[in-house]
Amino acid sequence: MNMKPVYPADLPGKRLLSLDFMRGLIMVFLVLESTRLYNHLSEASGNGPFQSIIIQFFHQPWHGLRFWDLIQPGFMFIAGTALAYSLHKQQEAGVPWRQSFIKVLKRSWWLFFWGVLDYAVGENGLSFKLWDVLTQLAFTTLVAFLIFNWSARWQIIFSLGLLVLTEALYRFTNIPSFDQPFTDQQNFGNYMDLILMNRINPDGWVAINCIPTACHTIWGALAGKLLFSGRSDKQKVGYLLAGGIIALILGFGLDLSITPIIKRIATSSFVLASGGWCLLGLALFYWWIDIRNHKQHLLFFTVVGMNSLFIYLFIEIVGSRWFNGYINTIAMSLFGSLAIPAILAAILSSLCIFTLEWYLCWFLYKNKIFIKI
Repeated sequence: MNMKPVYPADLPGKRLLSLDFMRGLIMVFLVLESTRLYNHLSEASGNGPFQSIIIQFFHQPWHGLRFWDLIQPGFMFIAGTALAYSLHKQQEAGVPWRQSFIKVLKRSWWLFFWGVLDYAVGENGLSFKLWDVLTQLAFTTLVAFLIFNWSARWQIIFSLGLLVLTEALYRFTNIPSFDQPFTDQQNFGNYMDLILMNRINPDGWVAINCIPTACHTIWGALAGKLLFSGRSDKQKVGYLLAGGIIALILGFGLDLSITPIIKRIATSSFVLASGGWCLLGLALFYWWIDIRNHKQHLLFFTVVGMNSLFIYLFIEIVGSRWFNGYINTIAMSLFGSLAIPAILAAILSSLCIFTLEWYLCWFLYKNKIFIKI
């Protein structure tokens, strides 16, 4: 694993600020979630009108789509876009395909390693689990790389083929006790988890989500190739908008009567609908930031986005197991001594944790240290 600092000389001369912002926005949402801020806000809102908003920051229990269900697709989509820029830079520098392949293979290995490690340490000791987003990204990154030099048409056909494969696996394998394609704990994904890990996730997540969600990384890479192409800005935004609208129509159309939108098993309708929102989001940010040149006030997000993998591992491994609890104990004691109501103190404590973690990213950014795998 190469965890060396990366300095500006190693970075592309011209950065796509909308990509940095979108990645940073996703990571800010994830860091805030790790502090349990959304839980505290939900408790504070009770059954009031604010609850209909805050509920969007929690996963849909099963059938349906909420805002929070778009975070992982966005994470994997942007990873594909960043991959496209990296490979484009390598190709311009004359780096052989074999060398790029070895680099991506090593990256995928370390993504897989950290993803397994994240879930491995539990109260009952070590265990082998494949549900972390990094293990998913390890697979999807490798797939997106292997077909990167194909034409856009064949990449789209291949990605749709992955969705057809997913449909077939869930609908036609007919394994006893796991022959209900869209029923929690009784579907093909649950069966594969028994084969791979000898366990089923009680919340319904499945490891083979990496097959359909490879589409997100592939579509992100295609979007990246589009943005560094010679097409006009108007054409680039037009293609992103068209792709996003088509994907949304297909996704929600399937949801009407054929395949329900279920994030936890990444149904084809979910992948299409969430991918559509990712394409529309990139189109909006690219138009607003890189075309219209609205580049003020982005630093708050880009500071986090520039070290996205580092802060993700920090909040998952260090934050959840020690840092958050430590800071929360200190903050709650101080706020309690000031007679601040418990729920308000909990919200303020979460904001304290977030502030410290943001300043950790700021420290790395200020010292031009960008840690990557």
